[in-house]
Amino acid sequence: MFSRALLFVTLGVFFATAGFSAGSDAKAERPNILFIISDDQGWPDLGCVGSKPLITPNLDRLAAEGVRATNFYATWPACTPSRGSVLTGRYPQRNGLYDMVRNDLVNYGHRYGAEEYAVSPEMTLGLDPKEITSGDVLTKAGYHCGVVGKWDMGQAKRYLPLQRGFQFFYGHGNNGIDYYTHERYGVPSLFRGNDRTEADKGKYVTDVFGREALRFISESGDKPFFLHLAFNAPHGASSYNDDSQDPKAKEGVQAPEKYIAMYRGKVDKKIERYCGAVTCMDDAIGEVLKKLKETAKDKNTLIIFMSDNGGSGNGGNAPLKGSKSTMWEGGLRVPFIAWWPGHLPAGKVTDEFLTGLEILPTLLVASGAKTPEGVKLDGFDMLPVLRGERKSPREAMFWQRRGDKAARVGNWKWLDSEKGKGLYDLSSDLGEKNDLSEEKPEVLKMMQDRFAAWRKEMDESEPRGPFRDY
Repeated sequence: MFSRALLFVTLGVFFATAGFSAGSDAKAERPNILFIISDDQGWPDLGCVGSKPLITPNLDRLAAEGVRATNFYATWPACTPSRGSVLTGRYPQRNGLYDMVRNDLVNYGHRYGAEEYAVSPEMTLGLDPKEITSGDVLTKAGYHCGVVGKWDMGQAKRYLPLQRGFQFFYGHGNNGIDYYTHERYGVPSLFRGNDRTEADKGKYVTDVFGREALRFISESGDKPFFLHLAFNAPHGASSYNDDSQDPKAKEGVQAPEKYIAMYRGKVDKKIERYCGAVTCMDDAIGEVLKKLKETAKDKNTLIIFMSDNGGSGNGGNAPLKGSKSTMWEGGLRVPFIAWWPGHLPAGKVTDEFLTGLEILPTLLVASGAKTPEGVKLDGFDMLPVLRGERKSPREAMFWQRRGDKAARVGNWKWLDSEKGKGLYDLSSDLGEKNDLSEEKPEVLKMMQDRFAAWRKEMDESEPRGPFRDY
């Protein structure tokens, strides 16, 4: 028989192994989770990077008190598939959302009426309802889950966040909107819950998303929360310039005058509004950080920040080559910050190889949520990597956008696309200037073979919509 002393020792070992002390409430130890994703923000576009005069004190503070990753990749060079991977932890080719849910007529200056828009791809396509999202798994784990901002996973009711595991939604389901009218090429696009709303028409949408994030945190009460805060900034507005004679002329990025004025004479006039939109977003993030502190939730909140793809219209992503929509590093490599007081080191910069596929597995571990049964996840928990306790197990990554292909294996990068092709050693050629295809034919073949094997695996995975042939 166990002695009483031995029983206490045994229980102590059990609780220590489980990650909490005897007598504590396991649920009370779970962190709040704030996941922030920006739109088209380039790899160098943080003040703390130092290569541009960007004013981002709140994101800089998170980087100074947390971990900034310099070798972090999106899973696609534009928004929809990249964001779908973040929500599911799966390659776009595996979850089936491997292209944009987008109406092509907007390229020709076409404004949609309500009935025409109702049967368009932007209303009828979305993330397969069979896919398990971060909202699904964290709600099951007892979290209050919300989405504020750009959802981009479809707008038909079956695709919206309230049907995908979340309890709160204020935002837009499509790619982009005008920052003030909240329309997408003539169609009002904001939702509260499952219903469209024009209640905030005329208000700058970054401010509105910040306000709704504060509302969600307040409504969470004492329950641990998960907030997927998805800004559309600094993406160009989905509207046309009515003063132009060209019906296809885009409005570009919109920003309040006070933020644009902060950059006059400091940057090229072409990117004043871009920079202003980034700083306005940073201010909105700052208000959320204040709310966390006021409610004493900052001490137990994991914050993750990233951009959905490389920068566009931002004056360039140097020293990276290319931009959004390309397979060059400038289209795929994005800014990343993680902050969790007491759990992640302060002021650490890591060059470990990481991707958006790691987001969901990391949230599962941080929250104690169960990995969904029968679901193949393509990433891993990156917390030990961010803490510096281990090297990244990420050895390879693959991308495909229609005919454009790319792969990274170790430090080798291969791409074959309309805008360029070649084999590059990123350890010595981050700018992808020196094509080694002819000098390293054996490496070139290895990269092509690895890509083909990955593509075969994706093709053999369970068919998912909206683009799979099944």
